[in-house]
Amino acid sequence: MTILPHTFHFPSALLRLPSPSLFTNPIFLSMAAQTHYDSQETNLPNAPNCTINYPVPLSPPLPAISKQMELARALSASSKSSLFSLSRTDLVFEDDWLIAVNKPRGVYCESVLSSIPSLLNDSNDSVELGTQVDLPELHLANRLDRDTSGVMLITKSHKVAAKLVRAFTDHKVRKTYIAFCVGQAPKWRQITIKSGHGRSKFGAWRVYAASDVGRKLPGGSVVRDMQTLFEVLSVNGHGCSKELTAEEKIVVVEGKSVVDTNNVEDEVLVRAYPQSGRTHQIRLHCQYLGIPIRGDVKYEGVYEWKGIKYDGHELHAESLSFEHPITGLPVVIDAPLPMWAIQALQPLPC
Repeated sequence: MTILPHTFHFPSALLRLPSPSLFTNPIFLSMAAQTHYDSQETNLPNAPNCTINYPVPLSPPLPAISKQMELARALSASSKSSLFSLSRTDLVFEDDWLIAVNKPRGVYCESVLSSIPSLLNDSNDSVELGTQVDLPELHLANRLDRDTSGVMLITKSHKVAAKLVRAFTDHKVRKTYIAFCVGQAPKWRQITIKSGHGRSKFGAWRVYAASDVGRKLPGGSVVRDMQTLFEVLSVNGHGCSKELTAEEKIVVVEGKSVVDTNNVEDEVLVRAYPQSGRTHQIRLHCQYLGIPIRGDVKYEGVYEWKGIKYDGHELHAESLSFEHPITGLPVVIDAPLPMWAIQALQPLPC
């Protein structure tokens, strides 16, 4: 709440300042940041006995350094996106109703979509020079973060778009991602993490307790469920270790993460199977598990590693599997792996 200059006068019922003793209490001072960012309790005007107790986010607020770095990355991506065009080598699937491309890192989805018409024109060898081609009604079927590479699916008609939106909403599309993480090597081979997801008081996406799902958040939204299955592919350049627990572990988030990432420098390659479609889902869950994605400064990932500075996070949308919205046949679309994933993968037997 902003307190206006003292020359303005308010009825005492509307302006209630906390007791001065609160600000001199050492306990209050030591917890100032947490109460400011996380408590999110609001006293309603004219109703002193009515308090909205918002759920407390369990993942930390955005690091201070992320604001400046994200701005620089956004400016770089805007410049790159303005000049971006697709080539035939980016195409991974096409039929009469769908087209899928391998989106590069550091390019916005809208720029990929806007470059599809020229790709379709260039690929139509049967059209005579100078003839105008009737372009289809293009729609994004899925979206990827600016720095996430991999499969992007575009539909060629409103009808197909509506069917695919329904398939994504009903979780009938199977997605896999590859992520390069740096943190504490996990003791599990597979883990399913279930939590809440939502925007905190200041607009950042955060992890919430699973029991908070359905509760109201500042701004009027609610905590929604979020679930991801992770599989370890390699640790420090080696394939799956026999020391990792073979049995799948299930974590239902109800408290803050207790994983200590201080001075831990393990390189962990994981495959993620998101079983819900929340914004920044994999990035948030990697952060919570103590293995933030390399280059992901927004969620505590290292941005400088072994003398190399990273201009984006290393997360790749590996595949999409679904029932074709028109033919009903099974479709599996794979995007070629980026070099960082190829180098990290080792064909060693488990």
